[in-house]
Amino acid sequence: MSSAIRQEGNVQRVPTHQILAEDIKALGVEQVFGLMSDDTAVFATALDSSGVRFYGARHENNAIAMAEGFASATGKLGIAVIGRGPATANSLHGATYANRTGSKVLIIYGEAAAAAGAANTMGPDYKSFNATGVLGAAGIRVFAASSPGTARAALADAAGTAMQGGLAALLLPTSVQLADMEITAGVPAPTPRPPRAAPVAPRPQAIAAAASLLQQSRKPLIIAGVGAHRAGAKAAIEALAERIGALMVTTVRAKDMFRGHPGDLGIIGSFSHSAGRRLIDQADCVLVFGASLNLLTMSFGHALPKVPLIHVDAVRGNIGRWQAADLAVVGDARLAAEALLEALPAGSNAERPFHAEATRRFLADFDPAKDFQPANTPRTLDHRSLGVALDRLLPQQRNLVYDAGNFLGIVPYLSVPNPGHFKFTSDFASIGMGFGTALGVARGRPDETTVLVVGDGGFLMTMGELETVVREDLPLVIVLMNDCAYGAELHFLKLRNLPVAKSVFPDVDFAPIAEAFGFRAATVRTLDELQSLASLLAKPDGPVFLDCKLNAAVAAPFMSEVHEHETRQR
Repeated sequence: MSSAIRQEGNVQRVPTHQILAEDIKALGVEQVFGLMSDDTAVFATALDSSGVRFYGARHENNAIAMAEGFASATGKLGIAVIGRGPATANSLHGATYANRTGSKVLIIYGEAAAAAGAANTMGPDYKSFNATGVLGAAGIRVFAASSPGTARAALADAAGTAMQGGLAALLLPTSVQLADMEITAGVPAPTPRPPRAAPVAPRPQAIAAAASLLQQSRKPLIIAGVGAHRAGAKAAIEALAERIGALMVTTVRAKDMFRGHPGDLGIIGSFSHSAGRRLIDQADCVLVFGASLNLLTMSFGHALPKVPLIHVDAVRGNIGRWQAADLAVVGDARLAAEALLEALPAGSNAERPFHAEATRRFLADFDPAKDFQPANTPRTLDHRSLGVALDRLLPQQRNLVYDAGNFLGIVPYLSVPNPGHFKFTSDFASIGMGFGTALGVARGRPDETTVLVVGDGGFLMTMGELETVVREDLPLVIVLMNDCAYGAELHFLKLRNLPVAKSVFPDVDFAPIAEAFGFRAATVRTLDELQSLASLLAKPDGPVFLDCKLNAAVAAPFMSEVHEHETRQR
């Protein structure tokens, strides 16, 4: 083994870890995320020394979430470097979460040294772990570098797979990392070649059928999902809505796609407001672009009237996956919307009650902040009132990253510039993924304010990353939604008339803890206390932490929907 380059004719002998670091840099990667382990320390140092900055987390799950958040915010490849054995086991939650997001993420794991073939060896290996089997069982694509000669190709294959969207894992044995690799002058390095899929154009027959159905509609409704946003379909959908007299609504992940448009109904389903629900119920035809129509979008089957539904998606298998479709249009959302515009001449929908002056005035006058009766107390806040106030106080150009919990009732009241600035981290239906993801988003968009909205349960799982924020100088505002409980479980038990004591915790003041790490921190129990922080929130200078004490009695709307759905299933 060697730590130096040796020249023998036109062949160089270079440590494998150094070559792989240079190959990663050649991909245009400028930063990786991880948690250093003895089996990845040399490789992580080689990356950092080569100019690929290593951002270290305090837990493996958060390191992977950082890579995913970065990839989500930038569209680039996010790389996490994780140790083997216990580190791999620790990171399984984050890896499973990242694999379900569809972001471009590559995890490079340390791995045990390749067997040398000796009959009697020292042991045991306390880090022994079947990473290939466990990661494969979790649905993660696994690549392995079995020797220095195969390491570069394995890296290229893994990176190319990740660049297609989704997570890939590369197992890198310590013996391979430290061994010399022979590099012949003039022989190019393997490079990943992810396929570039062109947008799928819809079939003319499907467009004609959809246009015929829409022409018969008096009150059409358009639903846009995050797939429509990613396809760049906003302008085409808005033009189509104007052409046919439709109102528009989005899924929660496509939140604020049509914000400011006079025909915007906000979010459909579990995060909808009363004006949206009232008009959605009047629709006589529904046109869906790039949305899965999952249980929260559909309010467990109650979000839409039983009318004809046209479902547009670039992936055939997504159509009708969770909700039956009457007409399927396979194609890119933007191309499909443009084709429908061509197929529907101006004036083809003569009656346009959804675009009547009374409807437009009703929507213009509607104020979501008056859609609920605030339940603030002298020492706690209604999370909805908190959301309304934060929407006014935080910088408008912001990224919102949400952990999971009952506090997600705040979502309708905090706006973003467009869906690309909104990030849910509940793809694995768990708490605890928000903090790491927010760090990655903050790194990917350092010139914008990134806001992490997290419950006290998820925060206590990941509180060690407070130190990471300060050490790595990542711009972040943390809004701790502190109801002194596992809020979702609290209401889950309440709705079943069961004891709640085990879901409730003491009122701990976390602001001094954050302050000790270097945050500007405050405890917020009233709207007046929040207002006193207006100048700090308008232009955050360095990391900011707000411990917002919530009224735990306020349940998010989806809690009752879950309970009602489960009751129906009995």
